[in-house]
Amino acid sequence: MQQNEYRQLVERLNHYSKLYYTLDAPEISDFEYDGLMQQLKAAEAEHPEWVTADSPTQRIGDAIYTTFEKVTHTVQMGSLQDVFSEEELWAFHERCLAFTPVPAYTVEPKIDGLSVSLEYRDGLLVRGSTRGNGLIGEDVTLNLLTITDIPKKLTRPLPYLEVRGEVYMPLSVFKELVTQQLENEEEPFKNPRNAAAGGLRQKDPKVTAERKLSIFVFNVQQIEGETISTHAGSLDLLKELGFKVIPSYPVYTDFQKVVDEIRSINARRGENDFDIDGAVVKINDLSLREQIGSTVKFPRWAVAFKYPPEEKETVLRDIEIQVGRTGALTPTAVFDSITLAGTSVSRATLHNQDFITEKGICIGDTLLVRKAGEIIPEVLKVVRHGENPVPYQIPDTCPVCGSKTVRDPDEAVIRCINPACPATRKRSIVHFASRNAMDIEGLGPAMVDLLVDNGLVQNCADLYELKPEQLTGFEGVGELSAGNLIQAIAESKNRGLARLLFGLGIRNVGEKAAQLIARHYGSADALMELTVDDLWTKKGGSVIAGVGQVIAESLVESFSQPEFRAQIEQLRKNGVKLTEEKAETGDRLTGKTFVITGTLPSMSRKEAQTLIEQNGGKVTASVSKKTSFLLAGEDAGSKLQKAQDLGIPVMSEAELMQMIGSETDR
Repeated sequence: MQQNEYRQLVERLNHYSKLYYTLDAPEISDFEYDGLMQQLKAAEAEHPEWVTADSPTQRIGDAIYTTFEKVTHTVQMGSLQDVFSEEELWAFHERCLAFTPVPAYTVEPKIDGLSVSLEYRDGLLVRGSTRGNGLIGEDVTLNLLTITDIPKKLTRPLPYLEVRGEVYMPLSVFKELVTQQLENEEEPFKNPRNAAAGGLRQKDPKVTAERKLSIFVFNVQQIEGETISTHAGSLDLLKELGFKVIPSYPVYTDFQKVVDEIRSINARRGENDFDIDGAVVKINDLSLREQIGSTVKFPRWAVAFKYPPEEKETVLRDIEIQVGRTGALTPTAVFDSITLAGTSVSRATLHNQDFITEKGICIGDTLLVRKAGEIIPEVLKVVRHGENPVPYQIPDTCPVCGSKTVRDPDEAVIRCINPACPATRKRSIVHFASRNAMDIEGLGPAMVDLLVDNGLVQNCADLYELKPEQLTGFEGVGELSAGNLIQAIAESKNRGLARLLFGLGIRNVGEKAAQLIARHYGSADALMELTVDDLWTKKGGSVIAGVGQVIAESLVESFSQPEFRAQIEQLRKNGVKLTEEKAETGDRLTGKTFVITGTLPSMSRKEAQTLIEQNGGKVTASVSKKTSFLLAGEDAGSKLQKAQDLGIPVMSEAELMQMIGSETDR
């Protein structure tokens, strides 16, 4: 490897690391990342003179969020040395033999989540923080309090205790979340780890609570009032104190049994309701750990064995087409059942026609399939074609209603545009009733099928005209359940315009856009009068920051359709709230583009963005010649330097408030 190739590899890994740790949006799998990291380590071993401070081998974690207060860890929250082969495991054992003739090891599943510290004084939880870069993390106490597995009070009041645990999203919760995201035609989370990390870093603890996170505690960082001599003994103590500890931690002195247990954990991983990506081997004796010591980054007394992703071949037997609430036709591969991560798999999404064409997929092909994040099956490639292969084409008619399908030239999606299609109608009503829309408890897919198939409901507005006696005649629907559903529908009338707008399922108008539009205009009546030019103009761009031309065109098109307007009037007649409290907005910052960096004195960056947008300004992520101002707080980094290099004015929070205030005085 040449030095310029080494530098490119450092930059690639830093890019992937930021996406994974900071933005919770990974571009590559853990396995691919680990492979690149191994290449980097090999290059640095051969050329130590190339190593610089920005190399990912020189850091424990990644960037620190500035949304929360910083926490300096008294005991460093380090990471473990990864190994990928049994040969490397035995080499670790040989190194430990230099310190003792019969080392004892614990073997634990490696939970794939977000590492946190929990601190207790006199038995009460006083602070919880993320690992961050190992030395400095973020105070997320309020969010951690929403996790029911975390004890708020210990079973006995130790003077001080700090423990380390792994926050994760149970697989059952993750599946439910992804199903809802796909139902809403949203981009689903790639894996449970990123869903958990995003949930823990929410500004509003209520959002964290909705993610239904859990935790396993796996280490004592500091303790007063108790003496512990072994790692297994410390975990036994933590269980007594009320913690949910790592699910298994057998102790072995025969290293072959250590290797066998690692294999066994891998074989059993499909039985768990949590995601693992490996197994951890640790010296059990704490005094021996002190003798063995640590490097700057890793303890020498432990290693993490990383499992490769499980991939298997199978034969594609059919491709089924599902029709979504916006009419999108989604192809699903149906193949011979295979076992991945301990569960039987026979289906996987093929996304769209472009995906099928790019991979050259034909019915009868042998496919290579794996589970992304050990959860979502995905087709990696065609291994070989079957006999007489014919490239698959999504049909040009809807499989449900038979209407002609169309493809928007700007999208990869093929759609049924028949507004009366039963499939789109049902999915639209399910979306309307979903938690983030009108939140109608009890109105799931099965009940919607019953209502539509029996002619009781044709659209979302019809729900508000249902009577209990219309439901009680159906099998499995008693007076109590019918009454509860009608009550839930009635309670949804006051959700407000923002949630109603999102619930109506207008193409391209997601939850955030619906909130921005509703709070800006305040009523459905105002929306009915809009033109595209009212929302977006070629000269001025977006009237509402975050609402661009595509959203504007979709909104206006929907409100111009007679059927849609009739549904709005039907909702009005049945007492559904069609208004939203308007956000106070102004034009003081119109035409000005801001970039925000660093920690602001009295508001979060998100709050500053909202303030700028409410006053007509625009916020972008990166500094360019088009940037009007850089709003900078403490610890401003490279964006500050770039703004100074480009001559972009740099302002403080106080100067921003003064700008808004001075404009108001005119």
